[in-house]
Amino acid sequence: MRLEDKINNDIKSAMLAKDRAQLDALRAVKSAILLLKTEKGSTGEISEEAELKVLQKLVKQRKDSAELYKEQGRNDLYQEEAFQLEVISQYLPEQLSDDEIRTVVKQFIIEHNINGIKEIGKLIGIASKALAGKAENKRVAEVVKEEVERAK
Repeated sequence: MRLEDKINNDIKSAMLAKDRAQLDALRAVKSAILLLKTEKGSTGEISEEAELKVLQKLVKQRKDSAELYKEQGRNDLYQEEAFQLEVISQYLPEQLSDDEIRTVVKQFIIEHNINGIKEIGKLIGIASKALAGKAENKRVAEVVKEEVERAK
């Protein structure tokens, strides 16, 4: 089942259950998908990779907002963002652990013969593309930098 269909079904379920908080989170996802489908130059269909990118973007936005609200002592808004983050995260594939990311990165260092910091950008690009949807790009970049430093 496509993500869009799954979201629509879950919106119906949330409406029937009168779950306002879940409905708000799901509508945010649906809105982002619709915007992507209707943007200029779009064919009206979006790939699974594009859907994952949208979900990751929404998750990152919610994380950043939740952190900001927590710092400012706005617990009510923090809880709302944290709940939406939890709901949206359910639609992402399971995220890889640091050890799993590290294993993939070490493999790429060997496969692509990475010999130092000069090639770190290349390795980050390769690893980010391979791990799209499975790990945050920020975390992938951190692990790549650590492993390249160790490989010196």
